[in-house]
Amino acid sequence: MANEILIGDKIKAFRETRKLTREQLAENSGLELSLVTEIEENTNIPSLSPLIKIARALGVRLGTFLDDNNHLGPEICRGGESEKTLSTSNTKSRSNSHLNFMSLAKRKAGRNMEPFIINIEPADTENLLLSSHEGEEFIYVLEGQIKIKYGQNEYVLESGDSIYYDSIVEHLVYATQSAKILAVVYAPF
Repeated sequence: MANEILIGDKIKAFRETRKLTREQLAENSGLELSLVTEIEENTNIPSLSPLIKIARALGVRLGTFLDDNNHLGPEICRGGESEKTLSTSNTKSRSNSHLNFMSLAKRKAGRNMEPFIINIEPADTENLLLSSHEGEEFIYVLEGQIKIKYGQNEYVLESGDSIYYDSIVEHLVYATQSAKILAVVYAPF
């Protein structure tokens, strides 16, 4: 996307507005300085876990990184519009380049849930990292088949299947063939 807004740019802008150094953001979020630097420079597009930690450290909702404006009424996303929204994945991403998130409510201000359509590309599971964060996740498989590592277990879901889990448990969503899911993430602020 030519006019794509990268998450790293938004994080950097919020950090600078709050007059924090990268070192302070890393310390406040509990993340390595090198990871914060890579995220801000858009060379590493993080999973939800580091994004939630950064959001908390900056005192903003997770969705703030995806917001375009402060729409207070209901948010309607017409068919095909999700393709035009912010994508959190790019070719510079390492461990999460297999996930391409498209927000379904990026204009809704004050939301507590984050609904996404996620296109999942096949990935080398040896290089993928499990993540954990406070909150809950709901996933509904729209197309294809996905695998979810959740703690010590692994689940296979196919089109029409769904799963709801506590995201504090380490987890990973991946696919061996292209798939598409609807995911709703709740992360308490």
